Amino acid sequence: MTTPSSSSSSSSASASASASASTITSPMTNTTTTMTTDSQSKTLIIQNGKSNSIPSSSSSSKIESSLPENYRPREQWANKLEFVFACMAYAIGLGNVWRFPYLCYKNGGGAFFIPYFIFLVFGAAPILFLEVAIGQYFRQGGITVWREICPLFRGIGFGTITISFILNCYYVVVIAWALLYLYYSLRGDLLWASCNNEWNTDRCWTQSMNTTARNDSVNSVIEFWEHKILQISPGIDQPNGFQWELVLTLAIAWILCFFSIWKGVKSTGKAVYVTAVFPYVALVKESNFICIQIFHVLVWMDAGTQIFFSYAIALGCMVALGSYNTFNNNFYHQLLFLTGANSGTSVYSGFVIFSILGYMAHEQQLSIADVAESGPGLAFIAYPRAVAMMPGSSFWAVMFFIMILLLGLGSQFVGVEGFVTAMVDLFPQYLRIGKRREWFIFGVCIVSFFDRVECMFFNYSIIMVQVECVCFGIVSFKPLSRKYV
Repeated sequence: MTTPSSSSSSSSASASASASASTITSPMTNTTTTMTTDSQSKTLIIQNGKSNSIPSSSSSSKIESSLPENYRPREQWANKLEFVFACMAYAIGLGNVWRFPYLCYKNGGGAFFIPYFIFLVFGAAPILFLEVAIGQYFRQGGITVWREICPLFRGIGFGTITISFILNCYYVVVIAWALLYLYYSLRGDLLWASCNNEWNTDRCWTQSMNTTARNDSVNSVIEFWEHKILQISPGIDQPNGFQWELVLTLAIAWILCFFSIWKGVKSTGKAVYVTAVFPYVALVKESNFICIQIFHVLVWMDAGTQIFFSYAIALGCMVALGSYNTFNNNFYHQLLFLTGANSGTSVYSGFVIFSILGYMAHEQQLSIADVAESGPGLAFIAYPRAVAMMPGSSFWAVMFFIMILLLGLGSQFVGVEGFVTAMVDLFPQYLRIGKRREWFIFGVCIVSFFDRVECMFFNYSIIMVQVECVCFGIVSFKPLSRKYV
């Protein structure tokens, strides 16, 4: 005999069982597997290794019918190699070449590796794995992923994407400098190797003069950097018009960036094959030419700054790159390879850079401390000085500045892709319709371009970059041009 209570409980149990029932088929059948928890929950669709959540029952049909015909679903990487190269292009950048070797030399050589690898193992690598994991699991960009984790922390997403946008705005200026140097390197004769140009002063001196430099002499490379490339005016209150060559190269840099990402990961995945691989070819070519410190707090500060900035931690871009993976992608081996490639590139760059600086110091009978530089000073002053003294100087200059260009360009357009992904996922109902995503990318490039044109007007771009970096607490570049005056 069945009581009403037992009848109701049995009916509810059966309803619950029917609501939680799931259909699972073999992966070899290549069919859809549907798992439903209740009538109001979401249905998990798994097809060909891809997972998507959509509302079940009648709500599913309503949403599908409400989507416009030109709604574009979320893309995925064409293969695993594109994801690895995209992470390499973003994480392995200019800091590996022009900052790490100098920091290693400054902080005691081998002693610097101890705090560096401690921060890598216990700090950068776990956070890197975590960011890619949450991006791949939730398939969201750097802002909306926090809405899935904890809506209270959405401000973290907005903060990281804001920093990413600021970085994208000023980082591209370095690419513009590299483009201009590459153009002058392709001319055959290196203009910074002589004092016979219209921008040179009476104090100009170069190694080819075979004379001893006076106390007030200024190297021709420095004058080329200050008077030709930057065209620095006497002060920020005395602008002397646009530096049109830099405006043009800045526009070219943004055009290259736009066409690298305008089709989403379909175009980004192809562009990173060049920007992630060719710099190693250039480094190999250039290399063919030729413990008390550990307890100092500044050593640990430099190591921590370098490792976290080099691995692009907490900028939202690694979350975005991971979100384009398939749900069951095994990213552990991929990121282990990335960490090895990133740190290995820094170490290898140290050998290449200091072999060149050592050659320059030997030729000028100076110590390494007199020629070693960090940041833009290494790329646009120290290295051009060394190249001017090498046989076949134009070839080495072209190789070096192509490497600088591709390293910067890879980090730049992947960074912009991370920002765009976050905004598209924040407003998918507007930006996933038709060609709106492409127009949004075009607008981002235009706004960022005109944001940097102000530096070309005042001809004080290094100072402007330093002010922005110090204000936002990102990284501090010393005003190199003032050092040599």
